[in-house]
Amino acid sequence: MANDKAAILLKVILLGDGGVGKSSLMTRFIQDKFDENSYHTIGVEFLSKNINVNGITYTIQIWDTAGQERYRSLRTPFYRGADCCLLTFALDNRNSFDNLATWRKEFIFYADVNDPETFPFVVLGNKVDIQHEQRQIHRSEAEEWCYNNYQMPYLETSAKDSTNVEVAFVKAIEKAVKLEEKVAIKTDFNSTIDLTKCKDKSIASLLTYWATFAF
Repeated sequence: MANDKAAILLKVILLGDGGVGKSSLMTRFIQDKFDENSYHTIGVEFLSKNINVNGITYTIQIWDTAGQERYRSLRTPFYRGADCCLLTFALDNRNSFDNLATWRKEFIFYADVNDPETFPFVVLGNKVDIQHEQRQIHRSEAEEWCYNNYQMPYLETSAKDSTNVEVAFVKAIEKAVKLEEKVAIKTDFNSTIDLTKCKDKSIASLLTYWATFAF
C-alpha cells in the first residue's frame, strides 16, 4: 500500500508581489486557517504537509517568499531545488499581475532552470472572493497571458474561503511529477546499447540496421 512507503518530497515555491496572499494560501492549505490580519513575510518561511495524490503520498514542502524588492537577497537562494513554482497575483491588483513575467524571470535565473519552457509553473489569481467590481484582471486576460507564456495552468483561488486552494497545490504536484516522468523516459531512451556484447547476433544486426537508417 502507498501508505507503507516513504513519502516523496516535493519542494514548491510561492512567488509574487507582497500582499497578494501567498502566506494566507500556504496557511489555508497546511492548517486550514485564515487570518485577516496576517503580516507580510520577512525573508522566507516554509511549512510542509503530507498529501495523497493518485494513490501516492507526497510530502509537499511549501516555501513562502517575501515579495518586496529589498528581500531579494534573502529569498533567491531558496529557489534552487524547487520542483514547482506557483506564480501568484491578486485579482484586485493590476501591478501584481503585470509583474508575473518579472517573477518568472527571477525564478528561472536563480533556480538555474535548465528548460524554462517545460518547468512546472502554475499561475494563481488569488482573492477570487472579492466583489466583481473590485476585479482589475478578468479571467480571460489571465488565461490568455498564461497560454502565451508556454501554456501555464491558471487557477483562481481564495485563501479566505478556501476556493481552489487544495486544487492548486495538487496541480503543482501533478505538474512536477509529470515532468520527472518525462525526464526519466528521456533518460532511458537515450541509454546506449553495446552491440558487441549482445549475445543474440540477429538482434544485434537488427539494432545496427535501425540505428543506421532510422534517423
